[in-house]
Amino acid sequence: MRHAKKSAKLNCTTPHKRCLVANMLKSLIQEERIVTTPAKAKEVRRFADKMVTLAKKNTLASKRQAIAQLMIRYNALTPKQARKSKEEEGSTHAYNGDRLVINKLFNVLGPRFATRQGGYTRIVRLGVNRVGDNAEQCILEYLA
Repeated sequence: MRHAKKSAKLNCTTPHKRCLVANMLKSLIQEERIVTTPAKAKEVRRFADKMVTLAKKNTLASKRQAIAQLMIRYNALTPKQARKSKEEEGSTHAYNGDRLVINKLFNVLGPRFATRQGGYTRIVRLGVNRVGDNAEQCILEYLA
């Protein structure tokens, strides 16, 4: 029996679910809106609200906690990669995209919700089903 278990299983193993949530969180922070199933949206919403709470604190410890939760790779850039990322400021290269996610979380989303006490996300059911497997669709988005 699953008494007192708050998280959904989502029909996958624990490491797979952790990676799935981290990738969906990165997409949500980057795009501020994603289309997914209601079960996944409810699961990701828990972590998305915690990410904004960490961003509101804006300390080194909170940045490290966010990096750990989002499973971000902080490999040192080679000089060639550093030059390329400086030349193309808004680009999202494979080595630069994760850095932009953290910057957006702490520089855009944190100050936006500074006066709000909670409830940073919204789930809107679309009423249409996905073509491949007929799963119900919804939108998970940050509030404006």
